Amino acid sequence: RSQKEGMLTGLTTGFLDLDTQINGFQPSELIILAARPSMGKTALVCNFAEAAADEGETATIIFSLEQSKLELAERLLCIRSGVNGHSLRAGDLEDDERHRLMEASSEISEMPLFIDDKPGRTIQEISAICRRLKRLSNLGLIIIDYLQLIEPEDKTMPREQQIAQITRRLKGLCKELNVPIIALAQLNRGVELREDKRPRLADLRESGAIEQDADLIMFLHRPDKYDPEDHPGLAEVIVAKHRSGPTGIINLTWMASSMRFANYTNMDVPEGGYMGDGGGFG
Repeated sequence: RSQKEGMLTGLTTGFLDLDTQINGFQPSELIILAARPSMGKTALVCNFAEAAADEGETATIIFSLEQSKLELAERLLCIRSGVNGHSLRAGDLEDDERHRLMEASSEISEMPLFIDDKPGRTIQEISAICRRLKRLSNLGLIIIDYLQLIEPEDKTMPREQQIAQITRRLKGLCKELNVPIIALAQLNRGVELREDKRPRLADLRESGAIEQDADLIMFLHRPDKYDPEDHPGLAEVIVAKHRSGPTGIINLTWMASSMRFANYTNMDVPEGGYMGDGGGFG
């Protein structure tokens, strides 16, 4: 939990340095979290969801258009308990791990956390569910995994226009409900072809509208995906666009066994790994 929580104007991300950089997730902000496949986008938003729901006062809904409710529940259990994901799936658990899982399961069941895993949701369906949830509970965070899987209203439109319509509707929904929306997005393959694999705004698929409508754009980058010797376990959250504050790079630690991220504690920060409060990017 963030030590600066009392000073945050937004909802905690669950990570100290990221909270400091963006001041938490702000009401009515459209937030994009983008990365290449298998970087850990879903794991990171599960961390965000767990931190937000753990506050106990605000409800969180995850629209999982790709993974099932069961898969997300498994991720949340691993994040909460710290139990190894492979051990959980294999049922090969020590007594203390079983105890931690039971405890985590009990805590998660008490959280105001909702998961909708129906594939092919339209923006109208997502909006209707969120409006109903806002009426029935104190909805504080909406997560969509992921943007490009939302069913377009008009399939004959060019793809870029379809995405533009979806991001415009999402931005409108943020404002209407006064709730932050985090939408995950895929990056195009151009990243893989460059020597410097750090994502840039131009790497967003159908990027024009996403870049224009988003208040905050973050990229998730793990150098060890490209070179296992390159800072193993280091993850970078690149704040590439920030309408109400500074851009920069925040370091997190990726804990693969329990499918979660943690505050970065290594003081020996790799060169270029953190650009500080004033560091511009992109």
